[in-house]
Amino acid sequence: MKRARVSIGMAGMLVSIAAGAALWPYASDAYAMFAAQDEPAQLADLQISSALRNDQLLIERNIEQALAADDADLANSFLELAREKNVAISDGLTTRVNDAVAEASSTSHVAKRFASGLVTGTADDLASLSGTVAGDLFVFGDVRDVVREGKHLAMGEDTDHLILGLAAAGLAVTAATYVSVGGVAPVRAGLSLVKDARKVGRISEGLTAWAGRSARQVVDAPMLQEAVASASALRPGQTMTAIKAAFRVEKAGALVRLAKDVGRIGEKAGTRGALETLKIAEGPKDVARAARLAEAKGSQTRAILKLFGRGALLLAAGTFNLTMWLFGALLTLFGFLSSIKATTERLTLAWLRRSKARRLRKQLAMAGAPSEVAVAGPTACG
Repeated sequence: MKRARVSIGMAGMLVSIAAGAALWPYASDAYAMFAAQDEPAQLADLQISSALRNDQLLIERNIEQALAADDADLANSFLELAREKNVAISDGLTTRVNDAVAEASSTSHVAKRFASGLVTGTADDLASLSGTVAGDLFVFGDVRDVVREGKHLAMGEDTDHLILGLAAAGLAVTAATYVSVGGVAPVRAGLSLVKDARKVGRISEGLTAWAGRSARQVVDAPMLQEAVASASALRPGQTMTAIKAAFRVEKAGALVRLAKDVGRIGEKAGTRGALETLKIAEGPKDVARAARLAEAKGSQTRAILKLFGRGALLLAAGTFNLTMWLFGALLTLFGFLSSIKATTERLTLAWLRRSKARRLRKQLAMAGAPSEVAVAGPTACG
């Protein structure tokens, strides 16, 4: 029975050791991710390493999918990520990516996309963004949006206050761009990107709600309604003065900060990287994190966003699983320590019992020896 109790304790120790060995890699990753939750680049590295351990073909498969979707920029982003992580990609697949990038960068393709951005005011790559920004720098893009949305407002129709506020902020930033000789061009590009993303419905609901509230503060709606209602083609200068007076530039700080972060992402990760950020970000803090990620990872950013979505920006998805891994590791440690305690107590108790039994036998032996001698002496004399 005593041996059985000791054996149970030893078995508990062995089970705890085995469970701890199995849980350790997951618990270690979970702890590292919690520690890196405020560092987007470090968090992304940990997530990528974990994903590649589970699926060695993850990057190659995503490159194939990007090429099939005719997205050379995304395929190249995954190729850059593979090089960074020392993941082997076949020469044939690498050549296909390089050929696709060369085709997308050809003069005819770039000219076509630039013209599209200039005329339509929408962008989904660097060339079309250049056209969009060019149009906004010549102010007709922002003026067009202000007049259109201002007319809707004056007529009591549905008005996109976000487009209106972005266009208003754009007019002010454009003026600053000229004064600083391009010094705030990234902000100008960021405003154009946010506006374009809004037009094609590529901004998340959370970011749209926040930006909409911020945009409403930029526009004095009654004054703009009056300015648009009294607008006259015969007095363009007076009309523009009235329209400008309806905008409160001092209230545009939040939108300008958002545009600055979007512009930073566009510079480091490309136009599509910025647009995908706007699609997954739920607020300006997410966009700021994405800007830090883009500055650290550059062209790899699109691939990272494709793999992990908003989870690349903050520790949101999977937090419960990470917590459970840590909790499991703590339970295993507790079980191991409890098994050591129980085994030590039982071994100590068994040793004390054996020691006590030995002393008792020795005492009995010492107590019985004189009596035997006394009994044997008279018998011998007789």
